[in-house]
Amino acid sequence: MKTIRLTAAQAAIRYLAAQLNEEGETFLAGMWAIFGHGNVAGLGEALHAERERFPTYRGHNEQSMAHAAIAYAKQLGRRRAMAVTSSIGPGATNMVTAAALAHVNRLPVLFMPGDVFANRGPDPVLQQVEDFGDGTVSANDCFRPVSRYFDRISRPEHLLTALPRAFRVMTDPAECGPVTLAFCQDVQAQAHDWPESFFEKKTWRMRRVQPDPVEVEQAAKIIAAAKLPVIVAGGGVHYSDACEAFRFFVEAHGVPVVETQAGKSALPWDHPLNLGPVGVTGAASANARCAEADVVIGVGTRFQDFSTGSWSLFSRPDRKLISLNVNAYDAAKHGAISVCADACVGLEALWRALGDRRFEPPDPRLKADWFAAADAVTSAPAADDNALPTDMQVIGAVQRAAREDTVVMCAAGTMPGELHKLWKAGRPRSYHMEYGYSCMGYEIAGGIGVKMAEPDRDVVVMVGDGSYMMMNSELATAAMMGIKITVVVTDNRGFGCINRLQMSTGGAEFNNLLDHARHVNPSRIDFVAHAASMGAHAEKAGSIAELEDALTRARSASGPFVVVIDTDPYPSTEAGGWWWDVAVPETSEREEVRAARAKYESALKTRS
Repeated sequence: MKTIRLTAAQAAIRYLAAQLNEEGETFLAGMWAIFGHGNVAGLGEALHAERERFPTYRGHNEQSMAHAAIAYAKQLGRRRAMAVTSSIGPGATNMVTAAALAHVNRLPVLFMPGDVFANRGPDPVLQQVEDFGDGTVSANDCFRPVSRYFDRISRPEHLLTALPRAFRVMTDPAECGPVTLAFCQDVQAQAHDWPESFFEKKTWRMRRVQPDPVEVEQAAKIIAAAKLPVIVAGGGVHYSDACEAFRFFVEAHGVPVVETQAGKSALPWDHPLNLGPVGVTGAASANARCAEADVVIGVGTRFQDFSTGSWSLFSRPDRKLISLNVNAYDAAKHGAISVCADACVGLEALWRALGDRRFEPPDPRLKADWFAAADAVTSAPAADDNALPTDMQVIGAVQRAAREDTVVMCAAGTMPGELHKLWKAGRPRSYHMEYGYSCMGYEIAGGIGVKMAEPDRDVVVMVGDGSYMMMNSELATAAMMGIKITVVVTDNRGFGCINRLQMSTGGAEFNNLLDHARHVNPSRIDFVAHAASMGAHAEKAGSIAELEDALTRARSASGPFVVVIDTDPYPSTEAGGWWWDVAVPETSEREEVRAARAKYESALKTRS
């Protein structure tokens, strides 16, 4: 057996660079890195040697670097991914939030944080977290519950098994998620004689899990007997690259569709069978159909509480639930009749089993009435309207400026709910929402990842001032790398979304808007100056008309273009929506809370 002598870090990077997807591209498109003690000497040297074949990207925060990597994988439907490395202590734990985000959203990313010395010579090393009862624990053990696969590389030869396992998980459609290889810093620098065959190019296929014929037959019988079925489109439609198969199935059988946050854009917004968004932030048209549906067919969805109205939405007493999902865990949720399979081949199997069964189309007035309501709140205000713009009017301005290649993306705050309700997504993956974890701070870094994944797309990042303040440092990275994204910052001076939720549960306005928080001096944050200081072109829009003008100018920008607009924190779209279970205190001195509790107890009775 021929061998080659390399350090463990050199071997790891050489292996990563040799793993391909089915299109012949490296599955990992490179590594995001912030160096520190624990990875600068070993992995830093190895990445430098492979920098042309396996690029290294530098960010400003470990969490946001990981967000960029995750958004990259999401936008490409998990066909490619990226890796992220950090130092051993705070750099590593900074990434735990991002790992949780990837885990919830079933997205591949490789975390390779440095770890303590395997030989324990300098124990405790700088930044080491010591467990008084377990000498094997380090800060990286925080990754265990939020990783699909976790391993600690405490000997060089551990890589011979750990790396193939990592790629198996990242490319497995059912188990896909984050992988953490905690890499002991002394081991990174240790040399070993590696089999040359270990570094041969390998292609990883995303297998299409075939459905069980018995499950297909059972589901098809239930669907065929339905009177008012509905399909809930989830992110799995996109991950399976099944949008065409999905559309074919829907049109062949006439089953109306509602869309989750992750499933939005599976069908064009104006398709007659697309009734729009579902659930808490759903359209009246979609929720009306779901409430009366006798068979609910989930395709690639986790049936999260926002999609189900905390399981109060599908309220027909005799309704049946079918779940087509590649992951058996998701397919069996809430007693669903499972079809455990890839979305694309599962839909094809159900299409064949249903034969020529077609259903009556939904009343077109449902959809027409909904979009009339949506258009009313997104239309531009009158020129003499001096009121602060609403978030809905901002969305309307961005929609009117959008082009066929535009991707709108967001993650947390007011905008996800309003975008889910109001954005008109015309083509697959033109709507990029991280709402599985709803992680504040994902937006700007995620926009970078989306643009890196599809450089020819026009990427518009929607972010509130609260989320911008959480994590904005990668704006400097976008400027440094010449990445053209448009960032629309809606400044409602605080956490407007949670403030409204606080009020709706009877709470007093407290600690959410900046004016309601304890302070000595009023907040005077200048977002335009801040964005410009990091290298972005930045300007303030004083009205919706000025915002539309700025968005036109943004098209010719060569790097990040930031537009800030003040918005009203109180209004939201009254049309549509559904109940969401947010527990209200059973006792309170405040009458508002007692009244909210009474409504809450009444609503609990509607849960299915």
